[in-house]
Amino acid sequence: MKLRVIFIHILMQLLLLSVVAYGQEGRINIVYTGDMDGELEPCGCSPKTDFGGVARISGYLAEHKNELAPYILLDSGNFSDKDTPQGRLKAAAMLKSFSLMKYDAVALSAREEILPDDFLRPLLKEYKVPVVSTLPAYSQSVAIERGGFKINVSTGPGSYRKDMLNIFLTGLSIPEAKLITGWDVIISSSGEILDVPLKVNNTIIISGYPKGKKLGILTVQTDSTGKILEFQHSWQSLGTDIREDKSIRNILNEYDMKVARLLKEAERPLTGTTYLGVSKCAECHQPFAESWQKTRHAKAFSSLEQAGKSADPECLECHTAGFGEEGGFFSIETTPGLSNVQCEVCHGLDREHLSDYSRPMKPVTEAVCLKCHTESSSPDFNYQLYLEKIKH
Repeated sequence: MKLRVIFIHILMQLLLLSVVAYGQEGRINIVYTGDMDGELEPCGCSPKTDFGGVARISGYLAEHKNELAPYILLDSGNFSDKDTPQGRLKAAAMLKSFSLMKYDAVALSAREEILPDDFLRPLLKEYKVPVVSTLPAYSQSVAIERGGFKINVSTGPGSYRKDMLNIFLTGLSIPEAKLITGWDVIISSSGEILDVPLKVNNTIIISGYPKGKKLGILTVQTDSTGKILEFQHSWQSLGTDIREDKSIRNILNEYDMKVARLLKEAERPLTGTTYLGVSKCAECHQPFAESWQKTRHAKAFSSLEQAGKSADPECLECHTAGFGEEGGFFSIETTPGLSNVQCEVCHGLDREHLSDYSRPMKPVTEAVCLKCHTESSSPDFNYQLYLEKIKH
């Protein structure tokens, strides 16, 4: 009789535990990026736009992993840049960073789909990045278990699964994403900024912050079947106050060296003497040259050297005279006289001015300045105010 009572007591406890387990609520953080666009780190030209970068993402996650747990880490795609030699180096560095940060799923979207398969596939195999894609050679979905949750992450619109938390990664625009039904969460990499999530029927729609300037965190409260009861969303800004992950910084340093090697291997000075350089202008315009020496334009190249970007084509374009053009700057070794932002960058090229000094050079228009003083690199740019700083 005593054993029977004990058995019944144990049975009741087990039944009670099963009821509690079935009806319990759970919380999980969905940490996400999307539309990174090859932005491994911010250019640093302005403190006001110095946000983002994979080293800061990793640093933040490492420092806050306990308070975020349980969490899953996802990228909704469009993490790569153009299919160029430098663009491929970016894609490789991005995937290596994703691997080190242990992303749970990374979507291949439009910009990844233009990369040759014989380039992309070996990288994914080497770094063991769990990818999802609608491309035939890849899996559309991946199942993840985290903190007692069963999660289905997919790029296939019809691939949601019953009794799981279903997350759809897509490059579709927000209006297009609104038409997709049946999913708990949709994360877009379209580049559109959603300050707060959209709730369409029972689906939460969010979008990765362009160029990784901010890290998205969606906290969902669910029941035991994965149904979302409530949610909260926040953006984690990735400014200079975030401590970088040294391991990811090593990847970025390696990337910089490979970019420099690209330039070195292609080091064949272009023919022609299109650009003459400030020294030639100074022969007749010495006061103007002296005035120029006091401006930040005259120190443009040294700022790249300090940042370790003196061989990065994307930076050289706006820190030298005529990079990428015939007779323009090529490297500091081959064309040192064309480093920095010089006379011909602002006033244009006019070799006939040498034989006819009465022929005026072109005026410095706002359109000329805006080629480099963009919203991302120079958010405070004001044509009239900036013109005063360089006027001579």
